[in-house]
Amino acid sequence: MAVSRQSDAPAYDGVARLLHWLVVALVAAQFVIGWTMPDIHRDTQPVGLIAWHLGVGAALIATMAARVVWRLAHRPPPSTLSPALRAVSGATHFLLYAVLLVVPLLGWANASSRGWAVKLLGTLNLPALAPTGSSVGHAMGDIHGVLAWVLFALISLHVGAALFHRFVVKDRVLQRMLP
Repeated sequence: MAVSRQSDAPAYDGVARLLHWLVVALVAAQFVIGWTMPDIHRDTQPVGLIAWHLGVGAALIATMAARVVWRLAHRPPPSTLSPALRAVSGATHFLLYAVLLVVPLLGWANASSRGWAVKLLGTLNLPALAPTGSSVGHAMGDIHGVLAWVLFALISLHVGAALFHRFVVKDRVLQRMLP
């Protein structure tokens, strides 16, 4: 596969880069909080780290919604990748976007089924996605946990590919998203 080594590969615009790195920070926070918060049981209350997990999740949903809108309204810079790598990159990015939206939505549905309020920025109550006591909403919590590991794997693939481009292929793919 031939890969262009153009030194002038165009970068993403500032808003796309800001949203990308904000998502990175929010997801990193979610993984740290998720791994350290207590297990959730029937009588668990949304306090402490659990409340933080809900709040960061709401911020992640809002940021991802903004990112999707921005991406649909603004074409990314032209790619210097071969057609095969462009297809793999496109599929990976699509999966990342999908899972980055689905995982927090499933968590929100689970929180709703527990009767917990999900607030954006600690003030704006988001509507419930499932009725309190919903068995479907409770099941969404299990799927949320499994898909969080899928998200972790996709992020690892994404980071690995960026590092591969930087240190093996030595093109400017990584620099397109750096500030």
